[in-house]
Amino acid sequence: MKYENIDFLASVGVRHLPLSVTQSSIIEELVEQHGSPLLLLDCQVVREQYQLLKHALPNVTLHFALKPLPHDVVVKTLLQEGASFDLASNGEVDMVKRQGVHPKNTIHTHPIKRDSDIQHAMAYGCTRFVIDGLNELEKFLPYKDKVELLLRLSFPNADAFADLSKKFGCNVDSAMDILRKAQELGVIINGLSFHVGSQTQDAKRYVFAIERCIELIKKVKVENLPRISNLDIGGGFPIAYDNDEFNIIEFCAPIRKALANVDKTIKLIAEPGRFIVGPAVMSVASVMGQAMRSGKPWYYLDDGVYGSFSGILFDHGDYPIDALHNQGPKVASVLAGPTCDSIDVIDENIMLPKLKDGDLIITRMMGAYTSATATEFNFFKKANIVALNE
Repeated sequence: MKYENIDFLASVGVRHLPLSVTQSSIIEELVEQHGSPLLLLDCQVVREQYQLLKHALPNVTLHFALKPLPHDVVVKTLLQEGASFDLASNGEVDMVKRQGVHPKNTIHTHPIKRDSDIQHAMAYGCTRFVIDGLNELEKFLPYKDKVELLLRLSFPNADAFADLSKKFGCNVDSAMDILRKAQELGVIINGLSFHVGSQTQDAKRYVFAIERCIELIKKVKVENLPRISNLDIGGGFPIAYDNDEFNIIEFCAPIRKALANVDKTIKLIAEPGRFIVGPAVMSVASVMGQAMRSGKPWYYLDDGVYGSFSGILFDHGDYPIDALHNQGPKVASVLAGPTCDSIDVIDENIMLPKLKDGDLIITRMMGAYTSATATEFNFFKKANIVALNE
């Protein structure tokens, strides 16, 4: 059976909506067909999330960051929507090339690269790169007539899931020195870039960064340095993992207002990842076995923190989890993964009904930093990804 146009995961990102009988039956049929664990990827949700953010940032070219869910079907789906792509590794270059993405619709944003990485991207046709220091600038001397660079700035944000400015980006005060050195070396830096951090909850972080970039662009013009023609505002746009309603249009309102002050001739870029794919995946895991420990039921699943729930360790993941059939009284329970490691525990105090071996556990909002960071530790295979609504 091919599962298309079935309005299956349209509510995947909403914690409080139960699945219908039809949806539950489809999940059971998919497990019977493919086994478990599974990750159900709803391409329609990917489309909707992309179009929603495009509406929230109407004058910004969206380059999907492959990092949270590097999958051929995701690339294919977004390519059909007219998306561009943000690349950070040779494997990601190969993936977009395989799907027929035109190189002009890509940008290589990893601030640190080997010469072989630069050559690999250029062989594909990608000629826009991000740097954040003099060491990286000098790597482009052999290619200075073939590339254009964006300088990444640092805007620390301790409140983010991942404060990327802790690892990448130059201090704003040192940016002019790098721009001057680039002019001296004959390497073209015609853009600025920043990333305020993953799952950023406060849009003012973007506003502050945009305002500082505008100030820097004015300094560049005063010193008659090469014109800044690109501004990349990064990613980090949040999604709601809990019951709270989240309106991306309202969230981006201050960002839109700040971007309105950027010179109209400057091309605006963003690098969304989590926002596009986070709500588009539901995981399905089976109960392998169970035990009573210290008066509390433990259920051992065929997926865990070394697998699809890796985001619990790497991404502060707090996913909406429930039993597929959740009727009956619920008691505080423990969900554990399959590996022979005591750290492999998904939730130590989750309210669940009495489960039996083979029962299914579903988890929503599992599209970002789940499969991407999963391992096959202890030789437990990663969850199979099944695409719906292609």
